[in-house]
Amino acid sequence: MTTGARQRVHDAHRHLGVLPAFPFYGGPPVNPDTTARATIAELQADLDDEGTEFALVIPNYGVPDPTASFALNELVVEAAQTDERIRAGLWTSPRPQDAVATSAALALAGEQGVSALKLSFLLGGRATDEACRPQLDAIFAAAREHDLVVHVHTSPGAASDLDEVGLLVDRYADDVAVHLVHMGGGMSGHIKLIGQKFFAWVAEGKRVYTDTSWAIGFAPRWFAAEIERHGIGHDRVLFASDQPWGDFAGEHARLAAATGDGELADLVFRRNFEQLHRLT
Repeated sequence: MTTGARQRVHDAHRHLGVLPAFPFYGGPPVNPDTTARATIAELQADLDDEGTEFALVIPNYGVPDPTASFALNELVVEAAQTDERIRAGLWTSPRPQDAVATSAALALAGEQGVSALKLSFLLGGRATDEACRPQLDAIFAAAREHDLVVHVHTSPGAASDLDEVGLLVDRYADDVAVHLVHMGGGMSGHIKLIGQKFFAWVAEGKRVYTDTSWAIGFAPRWFAAEIERHGIGHDRVLFASDQPWGDFAGEHARLAAATGDGELADLVFRRNFEQLHRLT
């Protein structure tokens, strides 16, 4: 269904690239990300159809082999240099065994159109693991040098839990923008982020941001209410589709219902992206 009537929507997190089929959880090999796009032209067609004016595009990932995602870094840089609507996010890894590949990724950090570095612990590593500290320091140093945003995946439990990845905010976010993807991730993550950590970090001056992709239904409405109650944080929340793992229409509808059509909606759908990714 064409959604081109939506004007000036900026997508703060989506992916490009097709991954190999994988036998997740002991089942047969599958490709669950059915709307994954292999080419820049396919991505451009999606942006046209959605009415997406700007988008941060990151290599697709999910298969437990980071080489597949590292291999897509040059494609997202090419996409950003092909279409002025696109900003590139580079895939990086905290794992010591990926140090060479991460170093090669960071060598692209100064390329035209690069706006972010992607960091996920789903494929291994932990923020609390000292073996990961050299890679984490290098990733955040590159972000600091080039004024890039560091995108960090969040999900409940294990190494992606907010109790773990929140350490990166404490450690690095005084002078590097840290975007916590998925609003903490799941029920426990939403409650930890919205009810405990987010507004405290903002009040402390941390450069912390989040988006509402994958959010459980109550969370965007609660977040909007807490922003109003605290009087801060309105400039730190962004719309993100997480295509192909998310759904643009569903993510857009949920956040639009939570924010209405006033100033907060303008901020989360447009102006916060413009400020964070230096479009203004």
